[in-house]
Amino acid sequence: MLKMDFQKLMIIGSVMLATIMQALDSTIANVALPHMQGTMSATQDQIAWVLTSYIVAAAIFTPTTGFLADRLGRRRLLAIAVIGFTITSMLCGAAMTIEEIVLFRMLQGMFGAALVPLSQSIVLDTFPPTQIGSAMAIWGMGVMVGPILGPALGGWLTENYSWRWVFYINLPFGILALLGILAAVPHGKLNPERRFDWSGFAWLSIGIGGLQLMLDRGELQDWFSSREIIIEATLAALGFYLFIAHSYTVPKPFLDMRIFRDRNLVTGILLIFMVGVILYATMALMPPFLETLKGYPVITTGLVLAPRGFGTMIAMMIVGRLIGKVDIRGIMAFGFVLAAASLWEMCQWSLDVDETVIVVTGIVQGFGLGFIFVPLSTATFGTLAQTLRTEGASVYALMRNLGSSIGISFTQIIATQYTQINHAILSEHVSLLNPLLRPQALGSAFDIHSGRGLLQLNEMVTQQAGAIAYLNDFKFMMWMTIVALPMVFLMRVPRHQPPMDPAHAAAAMAD
Repeated sequence: MLKMDFQKLMIIGSVMLATIMQALDSTIANVALPHMQGTMSATQDQIAWVLTSYIVAAAIFTPTTGFLADRLGRRRLLAIAVIGFTITSMLCGAAMTIEEIVLFRMLQGMFGAALVPLSQSIVLDTFPPTQIGSAMAIWGMGVMVGPILGPALGGWLTENYSWRWVFYINLPFGILALLGILAAVPHGKLNPERRFDWSGFAWLSIGIGGLQLMLDRGELQDWFSSREIIIEATLAALGFYLFIAHSYTVPKPFLDMRIFRDRNLVTGILLIFMVGVILYATMALMPPFLETLKGYPVITTGLVLAPRGFGTMIAMMIVGRLIGKVDIRGIMAFGFVLAAASLWEMCQWSLDVDETVIVVTGIVQGFGLGFIFVPLSTATFGTLAQTLRTEGASVYALMRNLGSSIGISFTQIIATQYTQINHAILSEHVSLLNPLLRPQALGSAFDIHSGRGLLQLNEMVTQQAGAIAYLNDFKFMMWMTIVALPMVFLMRVPRHQPPMDPAHAAAAMAD
């Protein structure tokens, strides 16, 4: 049992609120995307930027947390991050155009990037070594409130009020977190001598930004037949090349390149990249699948998706007891097998799939992901030198966020492209030569000689084409999960596994 005085209770409570606010926002907006799309008169490709702009901005600014904390102090930086995140949440809710909401979501991601790393480090420094495991376990459970409540809360707010309230809901969390931070969190040590590598940061930002623009606009611009896509691809390649070259030629680069000598870290960041694709792409695909194709109300969508978070929470509680007793590579492998099995089940879906099947599949997938996150972080940092762990954690978070943004973009490309392809293929069978389309088989409602009948047939073909496209997305993620599975065994088992690492790892996945 963790014993806390009032100050420690205030600290863990306030940083948990800040973390919950950030974690909640990573899922709560997904359910409301179709409603935002209607309000903003945006295409599916444009509305995807509401997610990707936030993720990319968070990915770019997460590695700056350590520097800013050294220069400003952790309490001041955390307070600024909470204030900025809350204000930009209000601006997102008040946005009137797609350009405005994408800009505000980008700013929200910039401020939100520091919330989880800072909260985690503050908890670690607040409690003595004997209490760190319990403290991180409590904080880790707080992190999971966001993924659990996000879909259901987002659906309820959108259905009963407006999609704008999925952003306004951050106001009470932000105010309570800020009051607790200012009242209880210590300032922390400053390091005014530390210098920021602006060149390295700029090249990395150009690389990530160019890559994301290429992925998101490639389908609209017909890929490399467009000058715009060629320019974006060139900027991405040039940015990453100059970042790597710069990092190896300056004494104090933006990232310490020694971290890449650790096999576990290199394997871990590749695996977390793949997990980022699987996790966030699925979360982005499910709301439009359920609402647009199956016709679910937004509140039902939220309730159907929420149990997935409970599966993750239960798995993390179990894994916390297994680590140290079972080979963590075996635990991760079991998680990947469960995730692959759930995606295989999703590949068998049709538009008639039952709600119970969707819920059970989501729980199994969440359970599998819970078995991956915890031991993956433990193994990734278990062999890394203590002095390089902060730097390694930044790259780890960066790769997870980058995987998330690329996964969302790529699956949207597959959905859009294959909907068109499948529609063309299915339309070839709409003919009098097809015995299934003769009047005696379909009745007058689908008479292909009438405009109304053709319209209804076209709507049905479009729905089925879209459903097949989503199944192609699920199949892609299933194969990515299967490819990732053998990589688990490239990792070495850490000689000493600190007891707090399971909860630490669970928290890291919400960053």
